[in-house]
Amino acid sequence: MNVPTFNLDGQTALVTGAGRGIGKAIAVGLAQSGSDVVLVSRTMREIEETAAYIYEQTGRKALALTADVTSREQLEETFREAISEMGSLDILVNNAGMNIRTPALEVTDEQWETIMQTNLKSAFVASQLAGQHMKERGTGKIINISSVGGHTALRTGVVYGATKAALIHMTKVLALEWGKYGIRVNSVGPWYFRTPLTEKLLDDPEYLQEIVSRTPLQRVGELEEVVGPVVFLASDAAGYITGQTLLVDGGMSIYGF
Repeated sequence: MNVPTFNLDGQTALVTGAGRGIGKAIAVGLAQSGSDVVLVSRTMREIEETAAYIYEQTGRKALALTADVTSREQLEETFREAISEMGSLDILVNNAGMNIRTPALEVTDEQWETIMQTNLKSAFVASQLAGQHMKERGTGKIINISSVGGHTALRTGVVYGATKAALIHMTKVLALEWGKYGIRVNSVGPWYFRTPLTEKLLDDPEYLQEIVSRTPLQRVGELEEVVGPVVFLASDAAGYITGQTLLVDGGMSIYGF
């Protein structure tokens, strides 16, 4: 029996929101596992620095492309350029996301649209574009970065929670539709990790203590601990897994928050 590995040699991954935080860590982790990487973000400086780091540390090819992921036209151009430059696309990681922590009674239409477009629409459009290419090739892996907030009610904003719950369900539907094309679609749902998005919250000792007290492992996560599950789902080791959400939450979802 040949035991499947986490090795991604010869593959190409595209990661949205790759300029910092979880997206940057995932891009680096995929490269360390053998994949060439396309980094997508609004800010060129951040992804250029990450692309240079990837090449220096791993020798893998890294292409930095800027795009507003809420724009179908810009995503279409990004995917055309990525596939033209890299030759193919094997892995898509939909990581781009944002939050506006507003009480439900105060949410504006503009906030609703901004969060929905960034967290949900962008992931669907990117999946659609990747799916068309992967269907032609008869293989591919799509990994959506959702949130434990799409599984359990959190005090992080109703719109954010709604987008992440929808992303989890979209993962299931796409897995159902595209399995016959050899495309696996899964999701990773993080809890609290130290990123630019959570930095201010976790710098509040009282808030941090509340988070830790409700997490069975009694700590927030380290970035490499969310990278591992993504690499796993992108690899042959997860070859018979699709439509699933792996909650990377230190056990928090056992009883909620």
